[in-house]
Amino acid sequence: MSVLGICGFTFIAFVLAYHFYGRVLDNLWQVAPERETPAVEKNDGVDYVPARHWTILFGHHFSSIAGAGPILGPVIAGVLWGWGPALAWIVLGSIFLGGVHDFSSLMLSLRYQGNSVGDVTASVLGRRSQIVFSLFLWITLVLIVAVFAAITARTLVAEPHIVIPTFGLILVAVIFGFLVYRGGLNQAVATIISLLLIIGLFVLGEHVPVTIPGEAGVPVWIVILLVYAGIASVVPVHFLLQPRDYLSAYILFVGMAVGYLGVLSLRPTFQAPFFLGYSSSQGNLWPMLMVTVACGAISGFHALVSSGTSSKQIRSEKDGRKVTYGAMLTEGALALLALICVAAGLTWNGLDTALSYPQLMKSGEPIRTFGLGYGQVVARIIGAKAGSFLAMVMINGFVLTTLDTATRITRYLTEELFGRTWRVAILRQRYVATLLVLACSAYLAFGNWQKLWPVFGASNQLVAAIVLLVCACYLTLTGRNWTLILVPSVLMFLTTIWALVTQASQFYQKKGYLLGNVAVGLVLLAVFVMEEAVRLILFRKRNHLTRTGKEN
Repeated sequence: MSVLGICGFTFIAFVLAYHFYGRVLDNLWQVAPERETPAVEKNDGVDYVPARHWTILFGHHFSSIAGAGPILGPVIAGVLWGWGPALAWIVLGSIFLGGVHDFSSLMLSLRYQGNSVGDVTASVLGRRSQIVFSLFLWITLVLIVAVFAAITARTLVAEPHIVIPTFGLILVAVIFGFLVYRGGLNQAVATIISLLLIIGLFVLGEHVPVTIPGEAGVPVWIVILLVYAGIASVVPVHFLLQPRDYLSAYILFVGMAVGYLGVLSLRPTFQAPFFLGYSSSQGNLWPMLMVTVACGAISGFHALVSSGTSSKQIRSEKDGRKVTYGAMLTEGALALLALICVAAGLTWNGLDTALSYPQLMKSGEPIRTFGLGYGQVVARIIGAKAGSFLAMVMINGFVLTTLDTATRITRYLTEELFGRTWRVAILRQRYVATLLVLACSAYLAFGNWQKLWPVFGASNQLVAAIVLLVCACYLTLTGRNWTLILVPSVLMFLTTIWALVTQASQFYQKKGYLLGNVAVGLVLLAVFVMEEAVRLILFRKRNHLTRTGKEN
């Protein structure tokens, strides 16, 4: 089947969805450009800072949500079930689930002074739900910080040529932030200067690889990355977070643009099968495909970004659709490109095992598989070797921006949950809260984080289901139609619960009691939140009927 035709169909679907379905969501949440946002109302110069322009916030938001997930998820799903089911879930999920989830979580946060979705849960579902959900979110975020630090450290050891571009970008971001916010330089001019500096960093990195001798490489990089993430999480957002993510987004956009230009030039056809069967080594297509593709269609982590950092930086509500729904559709386009690179750029049954999609995946190297596939797709544009290098830079850029954003969000949640809710006064201080987050993350990063990671996909989707449920409850309690939010929530609850039950069964069969117990615990969490939501809705409706009867 024509890859170009698939690309054309997907892009048209995304554009139509943004303009028409996005407008429906605007009306549902009663978006009002004249309403003052928390970033403007509570501007504190540190966390609540309105972005200079919506494009800067878009850069931060997209760079933060597009971690390794939208690349690795489709790569894994394609070899398990075929490219057809993965493509269908990417397109439908991005439009009707992921985009709705990201936009709704931002709007919900804006209605509650920019507080995180965990904190907002107390106002919508009650204090018990808020405590349980927030604690689950905190543990999940600490795991994300630990894993992303470990993954990035391994990438820096494996690809020493990307060390200078990776850390040099931090300095360029600081310069950009100073030029725009303090120097008053035009944003376009500052962007051009910064991008030229970044190009110089890539050239320098290619000629000057940075290595740490011996076996100390990964541990040393983990420490350096966690220290950086800690600093990035406490300095004012316009000093590092906004400019760094904004500039990182350009690297990602260039990578996507070159990738799609490669598709246009090569005009490949899919080598992988359209459909490989309902069952796979990882379980059945439903529900395991959904939790495998994960961020390429919907991700609970996106709600933490929407309500954790983006809601504190958005200048006007009218930019909400661009920043969240637009970013999710862009991430869907990235997931599509990743799928094309491996399903069309690599061989399936060819004699060249070095470029065989199934053989590469048997080695357990999805990152390398994507890099090689991307290199083949863009070979006519920049060469296969340079293409693989660019692919690694893209992934590293995604992971590192997600790392510092996740650290800041975890710090917020620590202050909210431990500092305010549980009244541990010392944890209301952002420096102390950050040290707690880094200490716990370091413990996992240097320990056996791999033991918990297999359940992350399903737990991440469970976060999305709960967030959608909270949004739906808010809408119905304020007298608005909740159908567009409730239906995705129910679908994700059913999917994640069944996925966790499937995983628990597999874990117990292999005597993996820790993971099995974690999966069962997450199922109980889902049931608890659903029960709380149903109880609250029925209680409110009974009160409404009683009050209406008395009035009559």
